[in-house]
Amino acid sequence: MSRRPVIAIVTDAIHPYNFGGREIRYHELAKHIAERAEVHVFTMRWWDGPRVYTEGPITFHAISPLMPFYRGPRRSIRQALVFALATLRIVGKRFDVLKVDHMPHLQLFPLWLVASLRRKPLIATWHEVWGPEYWRDYLGPKAGRVGWWVEWLSMRLPDHIIAASEETADRVRSMLGGRTDVTVAPNGIDLKAARNAPPAEDRTDVVVVSRLMQHKRLDMLLESIALLHEKDIPVTCRIIGDGPERDALHEQADQLGLGDAVDFQHDVTDQHAVYSMIKAAQVFAFPSMREGFGIAALEAIACGVPVVTTSAPDNLAQHLVARSQDGVVCEPTPEAFSAALHDALTRGRNSPEEDWLGEYAWEEIAEQVIGTFHR
Repeated sequence: MSRRPVIAIVTDAIHPYNFGGREIRYHELAKHIAERAEVHVFTMRWWDGPRVYTEGPITFHAISPLMPFYRGPRRSIRQALVFALATLRIVGKRFDVLKVDHMPHLQLFPLWLVASLRRKPLIATWHEVWGPEYWRDYLGPKAGRVGWWVEWLSMRLPDHIIAASEETADRVRSMLGGRTDVTVAPNGIDLKAARNAPPAEDRTDVVVVSRLMQHKRLDMLLESIALLHEKDIPVTCRIIGDGPERDALHEQADQLGLGDAVDFQHDVTDQHAVYSMIKAAQVFAFPSMREGFGIAALEAIACGVPVVTTSAPDNLAQHLVARSQDGVVCEPTPEAFSAALHDALTRGRNSPEEDWLGEYAWEEIAEQVIGTFHR
């Protein structure tokens, strides 16, 4: 193209208004893509003021009202439907590539229609594959079957899929049987920022950075900390993040007698502050039962902090942790996690900087993503 291409990125959550792995991914990638293209991000109305505003080289468009993601412990179907319908507004916008997020699946159907009408490529980032069993556990037999059909159908709509990990790519390919091109472009990290961040002054033994959701199994982490206290090992813990399980976790910590040992931090959104708080701990806990990648675990490894995670089949972060010389992967039970935490705390940090982390520099990931625009 003689002019700069126009890339439309569609995601219902953006950084810094919402804090998580995929938000950081789009925040970083948009900056790198904007060096070569005109970038427009279409999302919910997270900000006050006009519906369209420009920040640096990126233009943000509010195409739907801001709505809560969760109704109780589960994703809100109403939010997903409203945002999906709102994506039809993009049909009148100028773009050369429609780069979209697969979560929460429903928006892929109107976005496929938009891309087809405009005869532009639809490229979707896939963070994780749930499958029929997980949907059944999440929604029950009948609603879970519908959820699985939506996932199965939505996976067949993009012209190209970018998987956030090799394991997710394998799962996507097994579902599609080779009918759609799949590229692996994992989540990344600002290695320089992670390495240069100073430790926070307020130290702790164990830290975790996570959304407070059921499948993150922070309840198991609290049980593990309580088991250590029962053995007269007074471990302290800091939990950084927010989510629908916030009140339940506070209540559980009090019930377990951990009120003074557990420090909840719900309003940390600055990435540099996150790195500093990770470095202020001896061990990073990552008890999740389901992760499509596990960017928080990668950040902890880059900060030089040993990571303890679980061997739960859907926790793909275990593959990252297994690469780390100080990483520990254990069974997903309170007893095993407690023992692994104690072992990691006893051993401390022993290994030099991990050479393989360069694979996850955002510059490298951006090159892989940009390469899909020209296929």
